[in-house]
Amino acid sequence: QVTLIESGGGLVQAGGSLRLSCAASGRPVSNFATGWFRQAPGKEREFVAATIGFITTYADSVKGRFTITRDIGKNTRYLQMNSLKFEDTAIYYCAAGQVTFETVMKTDAWDYWGQGTQVTVAS
Repeated sequence: QVTLIESGGGLVQAGGSLRLSCAASGRPVSNFATGWFRQAPGKEREFVAATIGFITTYADSVKGRFTITRDIGKNTRYLQMNSLKFEDTAIYYCAAGQVTFETVMKTDAWDYWGQGTQVTVAS
């Protein structure tokens, strides 16, 4: 069992930056793929980025602006978000699981989810 807790969300002006954290407990998250999803009001939860092994993949909408990093010693993953846009406003969730590059964008492929953290970008 893995428990994931996100933090770092908040209100930011367009063009600003935030860093989200996803702290894992229970098992080393390095044993799993880890990812980030987001859900805006009235929309489906969508893929943002994920790391499988040493390879990271990003949604086209965030490529070049968002970066996944990790601190293995702290069992924590981070999502650095730069050049934020109004359309980035959403609840952001971290996830862990045994996914492949074929299933990485599918929410039902992931085994563990955090509770989410709200990111609001003011235009």
